[in-house]
Amino acid sequence: MECVVYEKNSGRPESVGCEAPEADCGLVLKRVRELGDGEFAWVRLDDPSEDELVRLAEELGLHALAVEDALHAQQRPKYERFGDVLAVALKTLWYVEEQGAVETGEMMVFIGPRCVLTVRHGVVDPCAEAAQRLAAEPDMLRLGPWAVLHAVLDVAVDAYSDAADRVRAALNRLEDQVFSASRVDHTEAIYSLKREVREFRDAVQPLVPVVHGLLNRPGEEDHQPEIAPYLRDVADHLDRTDTEVRTLDELLNSVLDAQQARVGTWQNDDMRRISAWAAIFAIPTMVAGVYGMNFEHMPELGWTYGYPLAVGLMALSSGALYRAFRRNGWL
Repeated sequence: MECVVYEKNSGRPESVGCEAPEADCGLVLKRVRELGDGEFAWVRLDDPSEDELVRLAEELGLHALAVEDALHAQQRPKYERFGDVLAVALKTLWYVEEQGAVETGEMMVFIGPRCVLTVRHGVVDPCAEAAQRLAAEPDMLRLGPWAVLHAVLDVAVDAYSDAADRVRAALNRLEDQVFSASRVDHTEAIYSLKREVREFRDAVQPLVPVVHGLLNRPGEEDHQPEIAPYLRDVADHLDRTDTEVRTLDELLNSVLDAQQARVGTWQNDDMRRISAWAAIFAIPTMVAGVYGMNFEHMPELGWTYGYPLAVGLMALSSGALYRAFRRNGWL
């Protein structure tokens, strides 16, 4: 657990209870109760226990359903209001180069009048970079808890964009391999990357209406009109990433179609080669079969040059067919 108290005007952060969660929970709750004018708290939890989350929820007035969502981490991106607390769920996402896989986590952000609670599940923690951005732009803190929401969303969406660039690079490499001269079937690799892109879409697409919905919440007491330009910038970046992910999915479909077409072409080439060689060997087989029928009265059986003539005829006919098939591209 970590708690940081911000002063809106000065931007001065004060860290409270960063080391031992169980021991510091009471200290954090005490500091949250004693918030002064112009102060707001940001409480950060990483994979919290149920007891720890319940204690904070009671102090912050969170609904039981909100606690359940934050604890089990099986939510699609969304936003809901529970009394005077706004709950926003989003997916964290990163691309693992070594495995060629898109990995996801989950983040819940609870915005109250004077406190923000973030609950993270997964390896990647956008809160650390969000805190750095707030420290670099103390003027944002005048927006209170909404500044934290913007910072977290901004970091998460930037991570989406970076992951999309990496997936695009992986797709370009795969595309080069598909259209290379080697006869390697990349269907499994294409399906694997397509599965990762689908997981990417499940994280990005549901968040688009969430961010746009946050921009259109007039009449709510805690809504800060000044935050709208910043959220609009996040929404613009998210829309571009959403378009990129859709494009990647469509390109993968095209690459898959191209791979299947190439496999079909390889199979046709193989069948033509097999058919050509079968035709070449058919003539010697036929001639040998005729002379192998062991009739007593057959042409050239008693001729000295009958055997060389038969062998020469078979070789000449096979050579003529081989040349014809080579000229037509069958061999």
